[in-house]
Amino acid sequence: MASTKNQSIGNKIRLLRRKKGLSLKGLGNDTGLKPQYISQIEKGEVIPPVAVLLQISKALEIDSGILLSEERKKIKEKSLDDYQKRTESYAYVNLTPNARHKHLKAFKVTIDPESEHKGVSYQHPGEEFIYVLKGKVEVMVGENQNIVEENSCIHFDSSIQHKITNLSPEKAELLVVLYTP
Repeated sequence: MASTKNQSIGNKIRLLRRKKGLSLKGLGNDTGLKPQYISQIEKGEVIPPVAVLLQISKALEIDSGILLSEERKKIKEKSLDDYQKRTESYAYVNLTPNARHKHLKAFKVTIDPESEHKGVSYQHPGEEFIYVLKGKVEVMVGENQNIVEENSCIHFDSSIQHKITNLSPEKAELLVVLYTP
């Protein structure tokens, strides 16, 4: 089996999924993601958010750093503006790339003005802490609406579906810390 070291996230996921003998539907059942969405990720048609990479990593029984380190490299290779355009309205930088096999992961997330994360709602085991560095966001936790402004935070059970929308006319910047069991 070929090494996943210098491959895109999508190719790594496809290779690891096949190595485990999982179909797209099988990985979908293990993650709760639609097989079509996983296929789009594997083909590089969509860039998945951190929560999705964590779900896939857990289902594939791999350290999430294997997938998350690739995003950090891409950001170094391209300007942050180019990267954000490529991922539509959402970008992140892994602030804890060396936290392999650790339960806490930290990310700096930026969301374009007056927009929401593209793709699916997020849901993953554990807890999530979001601190708004800049801007004003809406964090939907289930059906509960939370408005979080600059220099404020929210902490919630991330196994409940959640979604973030930037309500600001400027780019929102967040510090997001995930605890995954």
